[in-house]
Amino acid sequence: MAGAVRVTREVWNALAEEARQAGGLECCGLLAGRGGVITAVLAARNALGSGTAFEIAPEELFRLFRRMRALELEHLGIYHSHPATENAPSPSDIGQAYYPEAAYFIVSPAAEAAKPVRAFSVRDGRVEELEIRIEES
Repeated sequence: MAGAVRVTREVWNALAEEARQAGGLECCGLLAGRGGVITAVLAARNALGSGTAFEIAPEELFRLFRRMRALELEHLGIYHSHPATENAPSPSDIGQAYYPEAAYFIVSPAAEAAKPVRAFSVRDGRVEELEIRIEES
């Protein structure tokens, strides 16, 4: 990624809303689209049921990737929320960033968050915040 990631307004709004509705648990899922623009949120269940960590069960992850292929979408990102802490990558987020080409979105449900939706590139343990460019559809 060249320092920026493109998402539709609907995706940005859906991420913020899902984090607010998660009831103190980390929400999570995959992000997909075409032509480098994220147009779809594929929500997943947090298999850990935790407010401080998330995991997508392998069978659900496979199901989401099959769904992306069926819809002819590209895997462009992964998202989760940080209900009680700053929406920046934690050491475990960095250690579990297994898709170097994907943008990692971290969402804050806090009303006072300056940037409720943030995106990061995580490669080989190095983190770079990405500019989120909202595309009007």
